[in-house]
Amino acid sequence: MPTPVKMPQLGETVFEGTVARWLKQPGDPVQRQEPLLDITTDKIDTEVPAPAAGFLLKILAVEGATVQVGSVIAYIGDREEEITEEAEGPGEAVESSEETGRPAPSSPLSASRRAGEAASDAKPEGRAFVSPVVARLSAEHNIDLDEVQGSGRQGRVTKKDLLAYIGAAEKQPLAAQPAAAAVPGENEVLQPLSNMRRAIAEHMSRSVRTSPHVVTIFETDMTAVVRHRAAHKEEFAQKGVNLSFTPYFVAAVAAALGENPTVNSSWTDAGLMLSQRIHVGIAVAVPDGLVVPVIRDADEMNLQGLARTVNDLAGRARRGELSPDEVRGGTFTVTNHGTSGSLLGTPIINQPQAAILGVGQISKRAVVNSGGGPDGASADPLLPSADDTISIRPMSYLSLAFDHRILDGFGADSFLADVVKRLENWGV
Repeated sequence: MPTPVKMPQLGETVFEGTVARWLKQPGDPVQRQEPLLDITTDKIDTEVPAPAAGFLLKILAVEGATVQVGSVIAYIGDREEEITEEAEGPGEAVESSEETGRPAPSSPLSASRRAGEAASDAKPEGRAFVSPVVARLSAEHNIDLDEVQGSGRQGRVTKKDLLAYIGAAEKQPLAAQPAAAAVPGENEVLQPLSNMRRAIAEHMSRSVRTSPHVVTIFETDMTAVVRHRAAHKEEFAQKGVNLSFTPYFVAAVAAALGENPTVNSSWTDAGLMLSQRIHVGIAVAVPDGLVVPVIRDADEMNLQGLARTVNDLAGRARRGELSPDEVRGGTFTVTNHGTSGSLLGTPIINQPQAAILGVGQISKRAVVNSGGGPDGASADPLLPSADDTISIRPMSYLSLAFDHRILDGFGADSFLADVVKRLENWGV
């Protein structure tokens, strides 16, 4: 019986992949584990090896087609072996054209519909998993699935539910016609979207719809960290490690997560899922968008180990060399937008995590050091005093965006205050 080639699972939050290039054609011999095709997702590009030796009998997913994880995309077998209808049917979930029966390229809004979401039936705010067909139809008709009453398990919206909703809507008078497809004007050029950009757009939009975002902002004095880095940068360089500021923030976050376990959790309808391990993702800018490689067990690393890991992951992220396992499983994310000059940001949560920390640029600012009130020690320290002094300090704004379903203001502030305390007392 022919061996099916299936779209592999390339991460717990990756549900679809796009066939970028077939390295073999029907009739070509293949060896087991020989590269068979290139696929791309919102996170990485990778080769898929042949699961068996033989001949490539048939390709079901053409180049450019976006298919669901687990879908059969080809068959390998003996040269004269035939593919029966029984073998061809089950498990095949390639989006096909009704007219040709051939796998169709993904529509603009079908690629990686659920990138970044937890792979479980317990979806945020009661939203159950939706199939690629439902996701595609809802996008094509601009329908918010929260408005559709689902009849499936855990309120899952089925294709039948969605078609009924569309049919009912079509019977209602339209207030306005839907916008026509984007056509460049005289002085405009339409730039096609990459799979990564589409997935980022979907992930960010869905995150905002899923989690009630709240942002709390603290200011931290980086004097202790700057001094420590200046004193040890050359020592690290001699060991082949570039010591940037990012590892300090990751170290402070990892330690604070250990003391504030609720921040290291995710939301489910059954309750909070508290992670017993601390895996910190670091946002890395790449040519097509943003990638978040994960530092596993960050709380168990010293500063040198964190610095080495940050440099390695960031470098390979920019070169497109990350493996699927390196971009999944994060429990918290740090985005150091200060490296591009940003003073303050309000980041969007990386689902299904509880929070994300934005780090602003470290810059010199005037800081008032309270010397007491005008009437001595008993006066309010917030009042001006002749004993007050002004000093120039390296300061940074830290912004924590958190899911208000999971955390309240006090819990979020306690965590961020813990991070600030660790940074301001580095080496003490």
